[in-house]
Amino acid sequence: MIANPLLGVLFHWLGGLASASFYVPYRGVKRWSWEIYWLTGGIFSWLLAPWLFASIRTHDLLGVMAQVPSNVVGLCVLFGVLWGFGGLTYGLTMRYLGLSLGMAVVLGLCTVFGTLIPPLVRGTFAQTLLGSTSGKIILLGLLMTLAGIVVVALAGARKDADLSPDQKAEAVAEFDFKKGIAVAVFSGIMSACFAFGLAAGEPIKALSAAAGTGPLWTGLPALCLVMFGGLITNGIWCGYLIVKNRTAGQWLGQGELGQTDDADLRPPLLANWLLCALAGTAWYFQFFFYTMGESQMGKFGFSSWTLHMASIIIFGTLWGFAFKEWKDARPAVRNMVWSGVALLVGATVVIGYGNMLGG
Repeated sequence: MIANPLLGVLFHWLGGLASASFYVPYRGVKRWSWEIYWLTGGIFSWLLAPWLFASIRTHDLLGVMAQVPSNVVGLCVLFGVLWGFGGLTYGLTMRYLGLSLGMAVVLGLCTVFGTLIPPLVRGTFAQTLLGSTSGKIILLGLLMTLAGIVVVALAGARKDADLSPDQKAEAVAEFDFKKGIAVAVFSGIMSACFAFGLAAGEPIKALSAAAGTGPLWTGLPALCLVMFGGLITNGIWCGYLIVKNRTAGQWLGQGELGQTDDADLRPPLLANWLLCALAGTAWYFQFFFYTMGESQMGKFGFSSWTLHMASIIIFGTLWGFAFKEWKDARPAVRNMVWSGVALLVGATVVIGYGNMLGG
């Protein structure tokens, strides 16, 4: 299949939209503790959706997985476990910083580590990025992405400095800048491990292609392994919280105080399950479209991570405005964040163009 970088950019935008939107359904979950709705959505994200869609689009999925070398399986799962720490704290970042600022900080760090480390480790950084015109254009796009992230993050910091405590609480109920930044830094570094897991899973693509899977879908089996690693991390932590807080009964309709006789205290089970399923599936779809986009980026496939991160921040910022997180910010600050978004949009175009030149 001939690479089509512009189509790849479109797929990455769809993945970014899915990622930026996944947390929105969680806002509608009522009277479920964080560990309950996070694990419920996660079962769809990390277990059900990956295997369902891989089985639909992969030719002989079980046969392909049986041929994967054990060391490849181990690396994919290991990086998935490490990525799980990032995903676990990513949800906390949204609670403490809101969609706009939280995504900017987390994904800024994630962009740098996830994009640059794989080619550095393989020893191809100089050859792929510095040795050709297309590589230099892609590097320019990466620098534009980082500049856009910095601008968005600075706008978020200035907004925070301008708001009163009451205004911060109105925009983000549990706003805590210092705690949120600390969690975001950790989350951003660990979240980059997903890119390492996909790099470790490259041999699986060849096995899937040899089995007859179409080029757009060869990356789906690797997602099953990496995301299973994420399930391990999140499952252990959420399980601990469920036991500690005695919240397991909420799955069966008990209220936060263990009561079921008062309708006002009981969680709306059907609505909560559907919202968590929607959130979890949206979280998975970011990587579903990511693998499709990466398949179109040619020899500069590692630049997919930059496109993915930029797209998430673009749509995450739009959601931040939709939820009025920026309504009390000064016009100059709002203009600043829109400038950052413009840089990110421009970066995706530049990276796509660089990939197109590279053929």
